[in-house]
Amino acid sequence: VYCCPLMLHSLSLLNWRLLTKLSLLDCSAVPWSGLYCETSIDGIGTCWPRSGAGQMVSRPCPEMFYGVRYNTTNNVYRKCLANGTWALKGNYSMCKAILHEEKKGKMHYQIAVIINFLGHCISMVALLIAFFLFLCLRSIRCLRNIIHWNLITAFILRNATWFIVQLTMSPEVHESNVIWCRLVTASFNYFHSTNFFWMFGEGCYLHTAIVLTYSTDKLRKWMFICIGWCIPFPIIVAWAIGKLYYDNEKCWFGKRAGVYTDYIYQGPMILVLVINFIFLFNIVRILMTKLRASTTSETIQYRKAVKATLVLLPLLGITYMLFFVNPGEDEISQIVFIYFNSFLESFQGFFVSVFYCFLNSEVRSAVRKRFHRWQEQHSIRARMTQAMSIPTSPSRVSFHSIKQSTSL
Repeated sequence: VYCCPLMLHSLSLLNWRLLTKLSLLDCSAVPWSGLYCETSIDGIGTCWPRSGAGQMVSRPCPEMFYGVRYNTTNNVYRKCLANGTWALKGNYSMCKAILHEEKKGKMHYQIAVIINFLGHCISMVALLIAFFLFLCLRSIRCLRNIIHWNLITAFILRNATWFIVQLTMSPEVHESNVIWCRLVTASFNYFHSTNFFWMFGEGCYLHTAIVLTYSTDKLRKWMFICIGWCIPFPIIVAWAIGKLYYDNEKCWFGKRAGVYTDYIYQGPMILVLVINFIFLFNIVRILMTKLRASTTSETIQYRKAVKATLVLLPLLGITYMLFFVNPGEDEISQIVFIYFNSFLESFQGFFVSVFYCFLNSEVRSAVRKRFHRWQEQHSIRARMTQAMSIPTSPSRVSFHSIKQSTSL
């Protein structure tokens, strides 16, 4: 069944009325047995072809109406009633103005940008505080806390390069594809990869200590330094070479269709997440086994297991896996993806600082001891200053001597 051209949508209402009869002649007539609705054009200008009685007919939304463009991928619906007549009105609720959708999408994008900046700023402050706490508290420097310290350092460097990217990358810079912008992109991807590999180091340490029951004293710091800082470097160098030869445009951000050079560094990151997910499963399984063997009630056991799981999730980077893939064309799914991805990615450093520094019992105990020591030193210094600042005044001495002389 064929229908009238959509060019009628751009005509005025007066022209529609004058050309309705001619348009009806253009719609091809198809023989129909039984009751049917005749070909018709409604007041909006949508042409409804001849249809059988009782059918729900769909047509694309108008391309333009009163100068406003609409999304033609959606449909308008109209019922051909059982008596062979069209329903008085079609259902145009699915037709949305493109301008409205663009404004709505732009608003959500701007809110997501604000969330990103706010989250990265809060994370940066928390990470710097955690970094200096690990730097100053020498009494808690063991391998586990050194791994935490390096993970926090990797997050600081990634957040710093993120701010550089946001403040320096403009459309003009993207198009110019200058060397320094490509170096900034490579640096950001390198520090982003170090986050994943240091999280892999955290997972290796926990898995070795809890699941394998292997003595962590035999583990060396240089092993984890090689995992966290050294392994990502040749990966990013190989990615940069691939970009230089196959996708050398727009400061190496994004990718062209059919070019998969970004998977040179994204592939190892995905592999690290998968391995950490396996580590997490084994760790939680062992923790559950140990908790079941305890004498505590079942509620407390599961509460501890859930708490351990929630603490391990940001450490091993499983939150990245939740929103690694864009959900698609659905509007609600895209909005949820934008907000949750912006929140989780920007506040990741804050979560790491809270879980592995501010809530770390060793760090809190060391800070408490340092604070009490400072209080004691301050009070001793204050008493000494007070004792040294109370000499016998001349007036009191002279008065005392006068009193003695008069008594004599």
